Amino acid sequence: MANAAFELKARLDRIVDALSGPGRALFSFAIMALGVETMVCARVAQNPLGPGYLAIPVLPWLPAIPWVAVLFGAIWTACGVGLLTRRGLRISAMVLGVLLTACALVLVAPKYVASPGDMGLRTVVLEPLALAALALLMADRDAMPAWVWRASRVTIALALIVFGVDHFLALAGIGALVPSWIPWHVFWIAFFGAAFIAGGLSIGLGILERWGAAGIGLMFGIWVVTLHLPRTLGFYGIPGALQDPDEWSSMFIAIGLWGGAWALTRKRK
Repeated sequence: MANAAFELKARLDRIVDALSGPGRALFSFAIMALGVETMVCARVAQNPLGPGYLAIPVLPWLPAIPWVAVLFGAIWTACGVGLLTRRGLRISAMVLGVLLTACALVLVAPKYVASPGDMGLRTVVLEPLALAALALLMADRDAMPAWVWRASRVTIALALIVFGVDHFLALAGIGALVPSWIPWHVFWIAFFGAAFIAGGLSIGLGILERWGAAGIGLMFGIWVVTLHLPRTLGFYGIPGALQDPDEWSSMFIAIGLWGGAWALTRKRK
């Protein structure tokens, strides 16, 4: 019995070990996709702000100014490519982490402070912060200042815990997003809310951290396959979904969180 349990654990450990490489690739793809989408959607439009501004920014983390969107999109695309290379990993992680953190804290956080009960704004603040922290943790630990490493882990942990709590605060609302062919909507929202909290505690406290990251990544992967991808491609009958930049960016963010979580399963030297 003990041997069987040991063999099962060893097998599961090998599975977790194999997630890091695909995770980094998924994260890099998501960052490149967000960068390209931002550049494509950076079109000049006439609106109350005056000429030269975007009517609808593809991401709320950026000001609605076309040349800024193009610049940041190009940087994100380059960072996504750099994350795939050994030589470019550290600088790409640092640039991406700093830019996403600055965008979240300067552009979105003040709006949330003015309306702290807005769950949507809370998510818009935490998503780029989580992506930034995941990027910074992809570099070797000795390549980053110790405080950056600790702050990144705390940021991811807090984001996941808040996501989990929000699931319980909006059971019905989030449940309405679950496809009709999946039963027990409220149960799954509560289950994933608990999984968010458990994963956040695991990463934040360093207890079974790699397993917690693997589980969080799997959860986002399930959402991409069952919710985001079919929804974006129009399979769920949402009018205009295929042409909606928000649907595409939501999917790319979910892919980034999926891959970034799996990238955390890498064994540290």
